[in-house]
Amino acid sequence: MAMAGLYRRILPSPPAIDFASAEGKQLFIEAIQNGTMEGFYRLISYFQTQSEPAYCGLASLSMVLNALAIDPGKKWKGPWRWFDESMLDCCEPLEQVKAKGISFGKLVCLAHCAGAKVEAYRTNQSTIDDFRKHIMRCSTSDDCHLISSYHRGTFKQTGNGHFSPIGGYHAGRDMALVLDVARFKYPPHWVPLTLLWEAMDRADETTAQRRGFMLISTPHTEPGLLYTLSCKHESWVGVAKYLMDDVPLLLKSEDVKDINQVLHAVFLSLPSNFGEFIKWVAEVRRQEDGGQSLSQEEKGRLSVKEEVLKQVQETGLFKHVAAYLSSSNSCCRNVPILGQEDDLPDIAARVCCQGAEILAGKSGSVEGYCWKETCVKCLKANGDKPITLVSGTVGDGISDLGLDVLVPSSQTKLICCRCDPSSRIGMYPPGNDVLTALLLALPPETWSGIKEERLLQEIYALVSTEHLPNLLKEEVLHLRRQLHLLKRCQENKVDEDLGEPLS
Repeated sequence: MAMAGLYRRILPSPPAIDFASAEGKQLFIEAIQNGTMEGFYRLISYFQTQSEPAYCGLASLSMVLNALAIDPGKKWKGPWRWFDESMLDCCEPLEQVKAKGISFGKLVCLAHCAGAKVEAYRTNQSTIDDFRKHIMRCSTSDDCHLISSYHRGTFKQTGNGHFSPIGGYHAGRDMALVLDVARFKYPPHWVPLTLLWEAMDRADETTAQRRGFMLISTPHTEPGLLYTLSCKHESWVGVAKYLMDDVPLLLKSEDVKDINQVLHAVFLSLPSNFGEFIKWVAEVRRQEDGGQSLSQEEKGRLSVKEEVLKQVQETGLFKHVAAYLSSSNSCCRNVPILGQEDDLPDIAARVCCQGAEILAGKSGSVEGYCWKETCVKCLKANGDKPITLVSGTVGDGISDLGLDVLVPSSQTKLICCRCDPSSRIGMYPPGNDVLTALLLALPPETWSGIKEERLLQEIYALVSTEHLPNLLKEEVLHLRRQLHLLKRCQENKVDEDLGEPLS
């Protein structure tokens, strides 16, 4: 039976006041005069309507990320890097969000994955006075924005749970401006802050946890340049548990005597799906966007990636990892991330498919792309150093798309080919680079169970971030923050932690 069409809803007033009404305009003017609409201008510049009935969280987040000018590091459409709802799928499949919406905790996870700084509070972790201070903070500056998770019923509106950014505050009337992303339903409106708090204080029926609010701002450090951790593959729970819980117990139970034995203990039980957990951040573009040349921006990003890779390979830990992996007692030959099946063309083919989905706005879609062919080339023009370029063609059964993956050079020798499938190239980044970066990112307490004091101090010296070059230190700390967040997700603390804010 077809559903009857609806054209908007009448905004229940009171308690809300329509932003475009005479009273709403007067509140706006007074709030501007009092300096509590500073965050409004950037938000309104990127105000969007959610593209699906259950995408309120994704629309609110992409709106805020764009308002903060956070670079997603990947293209949306054409040459443009831009946050869109279709790109926010690292913590929950889009099909699932489309069907059921997204929880407060998962939206916090998404904001972290997108590279933002997040301070999140449920109502039982804060007070209405603190909430008012946070709204005032974000309303008097344009470097942070607040997203509220609330129940519509408190405002006599139809529906239940909803997310929307808060666009400003009127201190005299103690009212907040809700920039409702369901613009097909209700316009932006002012609501009493006390009532907004009451709406947030209602439990989410799915998680049984209180709703709340999150403050999102630009991070002090940039997102990862070369490596990132992925929670899209279902195996991430087991890998995160192994790295954060099992490895410290293994080192405490094993009587390790030297660095090789430590590495052997860590790598011996490395999950076979480890390769789905840590990814290298690739540069993907349509072939027609660049032809056989690189823009200055692309050259700059590749140069920084190459420097990070070089710094990884210059660490003392890298030398131990590389020596161990090449030794006869290495136990990692069957781990996919280190195996022959993960050579550069195969990895690039998967990256091309993922990139094609993002560029076509189909990220997370069941009907994805499959790769048809890849070719590895070396480009050198105008005296520039050679650039490794993987060209590929992917298709979705309807049309084909040509893509390039730009690969930073490393100290590992790369072989150029002319579409010869018999010419194989070792995985990029090599397994020893990936494993070194991940070991550096493990929390320092991981190693505290090592019994021999001399060996413990040697390990601490190898994994310490204190003397790392700045680029590598930022990369390692970024991975460490991701590990911490994923551990909390794995323990369900993102949706069940009642003791501390999610930040």
